[in-house]
Amino acid sequence: MNERRKHSSRPAHNRPPRRRSSPSAPPAEDPARQAALDTLAAVRTRDAYANLVLPDLLRQRRITGRDAALATELAYGACRARGLLDEVLAVCSDRPLSDMDGSVLDALRLGCYQLLRTRIPAHAAVASTVDLVRATAGSRIAGFTNAVLRGVSEKDEVAWLAELAPDREQDPIGHHALRYAHPRWIARAFAEALGDTGDELAAALAADDSRPQVHLVAKPGEMSADELAAVTGGDLAPYSPYGVRLDDGDPGELEPVREHLAIVQDEGSQLCALALTRVDVETDAAEQRWLDLCAGPGGKSVLLGALAGLSGATVDAVEKAAHRARLVRTACAELPVTVHEADGRDPGLPAGSFDRVLVDAPCTGLGALRRRPEARWRRQPTDVGDLTRLQRELLGSALELVRPGGVVAYVVCSPHLAETTGVLAEAVRRSGARQLDAREYFPAMPDLGPGPNVQLWPHRHGTDAMFCALLRRPSG
Repeated sequence: MNERRKHSSRPAHNRPPRRRSSPSAPPAEDPARQAALDTLAAVRTRDAYANLVLPDLLRQRRITGRDAALATELAYGACRARGLLDEVLAVCSDRPLSDMDGSVLDALRLGCYQLLRTRIPAHAAVASTVDLVRATAGSRIAGFTNAVLRGVSEKDEVAWLAELAPDREQDPIGHHALRYAHPRWIARAFAEALGDTGDELAAALAADDSRPQVHLVAKPGEMSADELAAVTGGDLAPYSPYGVRLDDGDPGELEPVREHLAIVQDEGSQLCALALTRVDVETDAAEQRWLDLCAGPGGKSVLLGALAGLSGATVDAVEKAAHRARLVRTACAELPVTVHEADGRDPGLPAGSFDRVLVDAPCTGLGALRRRPEARWRRQPTDVGDLTRLQRELLGSALELVRPGGVVAYVVCSPHLAETTGVLAEAVRRSGARQLDAREYFPAMPDLGPGPNVQLWPHRHGTDAMFCALLRRPSG
């Protein structure tokens, strides 16, 4: 935390008053805010994923309609904006955030988010948060919460940013990082990938800081995108022939998803898998064999399996984790997919036996931060080194498993240059594989850059920031 902000000149007027700890009156029930607060607690104490915890809470507590929408906005929004919220709270509190009880800090973040980024009236945002704290921590801490949030309410988000954000001209990355609630190191990674620290960086971070649409893919051979759009009320995806986009809603409640006729999958992920199937292979195998080397939890295996079934090919799917391998088997039931519980770096499959290999490698996930609201604060720069080593090993394995003349797609959901062009350059140098111009296999998509790789972006394409490179193993 910046020392200038931590030790503000603000009067220390928010010390908890010396009052009895029991609530003076029972607070009104507030199921939406309580669900949001419980989600923040699960993220903090269990390293849980907000987008998994909250839907379960809403179903268990039968929270629907406007209350469900409010809980979703508050929980995901407070997770995304945590860095900005903490900067503001640090100024308005006379104690370091690190010294606060975690549950109180969760509530303060929830209240601060309401004050800065919603249309909820200030008095309602403060009072509702104070009630949540009073119910669990008593009136003394409730008074402290009230004082801090009243301090927050003295300025809106624009005014707080004007006070706290670094100067845009002198420190553009720091400025945009705070404004759009990203850690500085992630904002820097985006800037390096974009080659821009100005308006486009701001646009990329802004898109990453907004609520994403729900993307679905119709299972080829089972349902068309037109049918899926008609049933769900969604819009046809602009680029994927199997995709549909919805503005919001719980996809698990959609009949095509329940009936396994469609799955939830970002359009960018769909396009990367489709690109692999569109490349002509230069092999003479009687039967096409495809391989998904990092298959869990199975989304791309489903799409590849359905397309393989239509063309007479088969798919092998490799997944190291037992529980994720089970998910792949369930997702790919009745498709020509064989699941192997093995490490993709040494899966025990014959070398040179596959025509197409997909390496959707484990990565930092920086390209999908808008879908995983807490991830930007959970990931650390030190994660990159271990992941790039794993990525190099997986890509090397794929280039051994593919037949001469066959094609490997290297895919990561990240724009970080170490995970994209860095891993790729070493693989090409070691293997002698020929890199194809991937842009050719993303037809009708604008703003794909100079190639030969494809880097998708939320602000350009409305997809996750997926990276895709296509490599052909030499025939000789």
